[in-house]
Amino acid sequence: MAVRSSTHQAGGVVLEKLVNLDGGGYRGPRIDCGQGHLAEFVDYRSKSVITVLTPIQIRRAYYHCSACERGVIPKDKELDIVKTSCSPGVRRLMGHVGGKEAFEEGRQDLEELAGILVKTKQVERVSERLGEQIEVAAAAERECALGGKLLPFASVPTMYIAIDGTGVPVVPRETVGRAGKDETGRAKTREVKLGCVFTQTSVDSKGRPLRDEESTTYVGAIETADDFGKRIYAEAVRRGLHRAGRVVVLGDGAAWIWNLAVEHFYGAVEVLDLYHARSYIRHLANAVYGTGTKKATAWTQRRLDKLDDGNVDAVLRSMRRLRPTTLETKEEIRKTIGYLKANKQRMLYADFRKQELFVGSGVVEAGCKTIAGRRLKQSGMRWTIRGANAIIALRCCQLSGRWEEFWDARSAV
Repeated sequence: MAVRSSTHQAGGVVLEKLVNLDGGGYRGPRIDCGQGHLAEFVDYRSKSVITVLTPIQIRRAYYHCSACERGVIPKDKELDIVKTSCSPGVRRLMGHVGGKEAFEEGRQDLEELAGILVKTKQVERVSERLGEQIEVAAAAERECALGGKLLPFASVPTMYIAIDGTGVPVVPRETVGRAGKDETGRAKTREVKLGCVFTQTSVDSKGRPLRDEESTTYVGAIETADDFGKRIYAEAVRRGLHRAGRVVVLGDGAAWIWNLAVEHFYGAVEVLDLYHARSYIRHLANAVYGTGTKKATAWTQRRLDKLDDGNVDAVLRSMRRLRPTTLETKEEIRKTIGYLKANKQRMLYADFRKQELFVGSGVVEAGCKTIAGRRLKQSGMRWTIRGANAIIALRCCQLSGRWEEFWDARSAV
């Protein structure tokens, strides 16, 4: 560790000399301020910047525009340190840890693993700022996709669009006027809508579908279903929707998911997640026969066998023959029958398996746990929508394998 520290110090000395070889970036007595006026040279000003090696001092020529009443420092823009005391390399590391773990834990990791000393608030601000930049780039990409200007280069045999939602704890002002489920009657969370796109080109030795390696990309935000529909559609277009041999939409039965499927993926095969269908049957059996009883277990297994065969009608008939003894049980039967009837054509699991298709939405559910659960739902966390969406964008970028792509595009601007 001592050797590393000494090496960083030596490297910092060299780096400081390199960035100051231009004498401060003097561009003449007057320069364009960027708003059509001329800014006049005032003097040279020093700025301390934290780099991946060590903090260094940078000498910069300072200009002032009297018309705009603001300072102009060309060198800051060239070095990408406008309004920040951290180099691009340090900000990249901050974004890397900020998208994965709590900001304080990220600060500690930067100190322990890289010898970079920053404040927790800096990690938070930089991470959220990077997330906002990613979202700006994503919005521009969506505009291209919706305008038909984004064309994929490769065809896709089978494309899956899996959609889900999960609650994230937010600060009180973000839930004003929203009803909650606890005794207070006030909501404490907002729903993150998350979607993933992945592809399939092969099956295993038993004929079960195999997800293409590193083919999964994620998008998500706390937003309306209409806005999210455009987001997931644009991602599917980018991934090759219009050149896909088959398109499959996976969901848990929520009405808004199937509404989006009809609007943006009309003609796609709609599949209700098998786990959710099974859980409804198990829950009903426990309500009628008692949780964990032999009769409940036996009844459940017979219904699951019918479900796996794709015989939804047989499952529904057996539910209608149930004789509830309480109003609560009667209501559970009604709700379960309604759920299965509404999703009947999405539960043809035997047929889906013959077509070698996935029948579970585990990929997006795992994404909800990884993106929202592990990062945004830790003990004591409360988010603003702005902050949560920034971290969601950052996390989706990282998990989609587009982190390097984002930095390459950012460096080219």
